[in-house]
Amino acid sequence: MKTFQTLGQAAIVAALLLASTSGRTQDGVSKTGIVLGQSLPLTGPGSSLAKPFHQGAKLYFDRVNAAGGIHGRQIELVTLDDEGYAATAAANTQKLLGQGVFSLFGFYGSPQVTMIYPFIKNSETVLFAPMAAADEFRGPLYPNVYSLRPGYSEEATAVTKHAETLGARKFFILYAGDSESQAALDSATRVFTSLGVSLLGKDTLGSAGLAATVEKVLAARPESVLLISDSVAAAPAVRALRAKGFRGAIYGFSNTGESLLAEQLGPAGAGVVVVRAVPKSDGNRVAVVRELQEDAAAAKLGKPNVYMLEGYVAARVYAEALRRVGKDPTRAKLKRAIDGLNEVNIGGFRVHFAEDRVGSRLVELSLIDSQGRVRE
Repeated sequence: MKTFQTLGQAAIVAALLLASTSGRTQDGVSKTGIVLGQSLPLTGPGSSLAKPFHQGAKLYFDRVNAAGGIHGRQIELVTLDDEGYAATAAANTQKLLGQGVFSLFGFYGSPQVTMIYPFIKNSETVLFAPMAAADEFRGPLYPNVYSLRPGYSEEATAVTKHAETLGARKFFILYAGDSESQAALDSATRVFTSLGVSLLGKDTLGSAGLAATVEKVLAARPESVLLISDSVAAAPAVRALRAKGFRGAIYGFSNTGESLLAEQLGPAGAGVVVVRAVPKSDGNRVAVVRELQEDAAAAKLGKPNVYMLEGYVAARVYAEALRRVGKDPTRAKLKRAIDGLNEVNIGGFRVHFAEDRVGSRLVELSLIDSQGRVRE
């Protein structure tokens, strides 16, 4: 298990935790509204993932509010920008809890979740659907964290099994230097070892210049390369690998963003396989995807991507739990309602929280074809 909280960060958390418990807070519920708190990077590292997630969540909450809310209450999502920094997320969380939010919703980043968790550890306050896939959040140490997506270990397992169908057992990992990618790297390394994958090497994208990094990859002679980064860093790496003659399989974790990567690469992305934890965002077979497409078009937000869909689905699942809470919501009732979401169909997306704080185990692989389109 990787620990993301440094000693300096721990000191910040301790100081903020003392401040946050020194005053009385409200429960975030009034006769007319329910207030949720969110901290994520609207700017800075991670914003290309977090911002569309926020947009998707707000789209659905706006839809609910336009229809009269939940039991007559409007849902208000108070969002603060942490610019991708865990210490700022901690300060934002202290502020949100001090204002008396009902729950926390849709935070971004495994280090951020690690750092803010002491604020809610000994309370009934829920953190719902964080964009954080470190495996530790799915264990007994984080009982107030309810994840909608599976962990990075499950993504690594899916990549390994797919590579095996191609006869590929030798990998090289290229990863970004941000802390979320570090969490994914930790899981991938552990899974590769347990499944007998030969990990020939790993290197940070941009650590010695992309050209030198690619030469290092080629010298190791891997059969497959796993990219752990957002699409901005992944796209140049794919181009450089192909330009140097690498013809093996190239994989990306879910933080790479299949549709975003396809947009940047076009036909140059042919053959790249990317993990996703939600249905295809540009399909029309799943009802919740069609609803997002309609709402995004009406709001003139452009073409939805997988992160906008993840936020939209998260908001819809949260709203379903609120409906089940009834007319007198409390934090304890919310936890019981989420725990009771057993084999629930959310617009074609299966959710199952019963006896497990992970609502979905969906891990699918998308292929970028020779036209730069995403295929299942």
